[in-house]
Amino acid sequence: MISSTSNPRIKQLVQYKKKKKARDADQVFLVEGLRLAGEIPAEKLVEVYVTSAFKAREQAFLSKLPSEKVIEVTDTVFAYAADTKTPQGVLGVVRQNAYSAQELIQNHHDFVMVLEDVQDPGNVGTILRSAEAAGVSSVILSENCADVYNPKTTRSTMGSIFRVPFAYTADLPEVIKKLKEQGTKIYAGHLKGSTSYDIIEYDKKVAILIGNEGAGLSEEISGLADDYIVIPMEGKVESLNAAISATILMFEVARRRRGGE
Repeated sequence: MISSTSNPRIKQLVQYKKKKKARDADQVFLVEGLRLAGEIPAEKLVEVYVTSAFKAREQAFLSKLPSEKVIEVTDTVFAYAADTKTPQGVLGVVRQNAYSAQELIQNHHDFVMVLEDVQDPGNVGTILRSAEAAGVSSVILSENCADVYNPKTTRSTMGSIFRVPFAYTADLPEVIKKLKEQGTKIYAGHLKGSTSYDIIEYDKKVAILIGNEGAGLSEEISGLADDYIVIPMEGKVESLNAAISATILMFEVARRRRGGE
């Protein structure tokens, strides 16, 4: 049992929790809670830290894991390493996904969400969760988007981080151009749009562009779209949360692809 917060393993966990640089250097991230820990693919599990109470309570869960990957720690140590205010007593270290934007363009391109500088971790996580539910093929993010492996983002995905292919790119315009070259129709969610999102017969290959929470899409990125689409709104509301807007658009595309009228 690890009982000191000065233990090198625990110090490393704290670095993973706080710093993107540390996570990326070792190509890992952290997940907390029984639900998320239970969804970790076996081949991506590095190790699991648990409290004594969790170990006694969740023998069925732990029996499925290699014993050498389970590390017991005191409550004090766990609280120090955990990111949540009321930790459940289980924290997993997981290998990051290995997708590249190029691979997604080639192999997961029928229904793509493209995010430009979406900076709120909760928004990025929720978009990944909605993307899985709507049948999105992949999510491509500009390098200035929030880190998917940030603990808050990871929690917001509710497990979709393990199942939705995603990748960051330093050249978003080039990615969009390559999508267009292979016949993908590009739609920009845009307040200046004149086409209502719910009247379009979406093509077989679709990409939806979603921009920054405050500034929206840049002129360069929105200029690559085939059409600007808008969500009509009543009252004095000027815009919707980025994750809500993305979700509405994703599910409309999904509805159309199912043959909905």
